[in-house]
Amino acid sequence: MADTIAETVELLYTIDQAHLTVDQQIALSQAYAALAQAERLDQIHQMLHSIHQVLNSWVVRRATEGSIR
Repeated sequence: MADTIAETVELLYTIDQAHLTVDQQIALSQAYAALAQAERLDQIHQMLHSIHQVLNSWVVRRATEGSIR
């Protein structure tokens, strides 16, 4: 997903805002806002994935310790 976000950022910043109508400027601003939200959601997803990995390793370790005793 990060590649898609980066490609979108690159595309949005190539737009020459000086030649846009007011409606197009509003649409571009909305696109920037949606992109910022997507970036934040991607960050949250990455954090949740890290938390999941930690919890999963705890479960595996606990199961392994339980079978050793």
